[in-house]
Parts: sequence; C-alpha cells; structure tokens
Amino acid sequence: MVSKLSENTKGVFVISATPFCPDGSLDLDGTEQLLDFYVGCGVHGITILGVMGEANKMTDSESAEFAGRALRHVGQKLPVIVGVTHSALTALKELSHSVMDMGASAVMLQPISGLKSDDALFRYFEKVFETIGPGIPVVYQDFPQASAVHLSPAAWSRMVNAFPDLVMLKHEACPGLAKLSKIRDMERQGLQRRVSILIGNNGLYFPQELHRGADGAMTGFAFPDVLVNVYALFSDGRAVEAEDLFDQYLPLVRHEQQIGFGLPVRKEILRRRGALRHATAREPVYGLTEIDIAEIDRFLERAERKNR
Repeated sequence: MVSKLSENTKGVFVISATPFCPDGSLDLDGTEQLLDFYVGCGVHGITILGVMGEANKMTDSESAEFAGRALRHVGQKLPVIVGVTHSALTALKELSHSVMDMGASAVMLQPISGLKSDDALFRYFEKVFETIGPGIPVVYQDFPQASAVHLSPAAWSRMVNAFPDLVMLKHEACPGLAKLSKIRDMERQGLQRRVSILIGNNGLYFPQELHRGADGAMTGFAFPDVLVNVYALFSDGRAVEAEDLFDQYLPLVRHEQQIGFGLPVRKEILRRRGALRHATAREPVYGLTEIDIAEIDRFLERAERKNR
C-alpha cells in the first residue's frame, strides 16, 4: 500500500486530465489507458480532479466514480492526490474521507473565494481541519488566478505551524519566485517546519523554482516525462543540462499555459501521444481551429526534430 503524503514528498506529480467521450460523457473505459501513460512517463505521483481535470464541470457522482476507478488502478503503485475543493465544508469532509478510504495519499483544496485577509484565510482553514478531522494529509493549492485569494508568506507560516496535517504547498502564484524564496528562508531560520513545495503553472518557471528550493512539480504539461527528466538531471547536480532540456520544450510549455486555451491543446497532444482516446473537453471550452491544429503540428515537429 502506498503511504500517505508527507512534508518530505519530492518529484513530479502529474495533474491528470479527465477522459471524456465525444458526446461529453465520462470515458471511464479510457481511464486505465490514460493512467498507464502517466506511469510510463516515470512520474512520482498523480493528482486527479484538479483544475486540469475539469473537476468543476463534473457532478459529485462522476467525480467519485472516476476517483474510484483511478485509485483502484494506480493507488497501489503511486501516491494519488485527489482534489476535493468544495464550497460546503460538509461536502468537503465527505469527499475527503471517501477518497482516503479508497486509497488516496492526500487531498488538495483551494480556499473559497472572498477571503480578503490573512486572518480570514486562517479561520477558514481552521474550520477545514476541524471539520475533516486529523490524519488526512492536505495540499494547499495556492492559485490566486482562480481563487482570488492571495497567500502571504506570513499567513502560510501561521498555518503550517498550526495545522500538522498541512504537508504540501502547490505553489502557482504568479509572480511567485520571491514568495518561494521567503518561505524557504523562514524555514532555515526555524520560524516554521519545512513543508514540501511542488510548483504549478504548467512548469513555466520550473528550473528557476528548483534553484529556489522547490521539491518538484505538479502540473498538467502534456510531456510529463520531460519534466521528470529535468527533475532527475537537476537532482543529480546537472542543473545546466536540466535547463537545456527544459528550454527545448519551453515554447510548448508557454503555449499550453494560455488561460482558457491550454486545456484543449493539452488534450489534443495527449490524444496524439496515445494517452487519451478522445481529446474532448467539456463545455464551456475553446474549440481548436485549423490554425490552432497547425500550430500544434509545428510545435510537435520542432520538439521531435530537436531530440533526434
């Protein structure tokens, strides 16, 4: 059995897509194909029902069904983090306990929108941990572009010291390099315990964030195997080679990162790589045009040419 997530977790966790059929229904039969692809990429863990997983477009029953299928298939091989963000604390508790019972290694959530101060943010998470109870590792998703909640280093330090089950920060505030450095500085000064930090934003600043103390990445980039290799090179003391490899894919990383556009691009690339049976994303979604498809062709041809 895979152990629970801890403050020492490192590596590349891929944010999984959710497979849908052309009619928009959940493609449960394609789940194993997708997850096997991720495992074959060498990832250190998988996160399901995140923003990349279109969790906000799924019903609670669909989310539970997909989580169960995914956890049965890979929960014994790799740690699986499950997104449980919900406006209702009672539902959040139910989701958290359900997926942990199914074999999840941790849950991930964003704060509800509208929290305008450090005190309000702390009080919200105080209620969260009180509601779900002890023993469930929690990943804080710091994604103010979606939540409109800004996490200060001081607020993070206060929460880390108060909530022992808060074991990871998914760091994707942008700009956020200074925040990452500040958090690591406070840890070195003994002001708070060290907590795992995995970065998001499609890995756009991955090498810089590794230099500043990130423990890895958690993102939906359609080439997670590349991020795994970048991480391995960096961990082996070969930072220049890691950056050179990353630079080969930076145009595609940047292209996928476009808000509202990256999801269909990623799904189309994942389909071409044999991970998805269909590139379908649920409405509302941007529909790729012939020009968009031609751009993807050029990106993939360029990446392949550089790797020959």
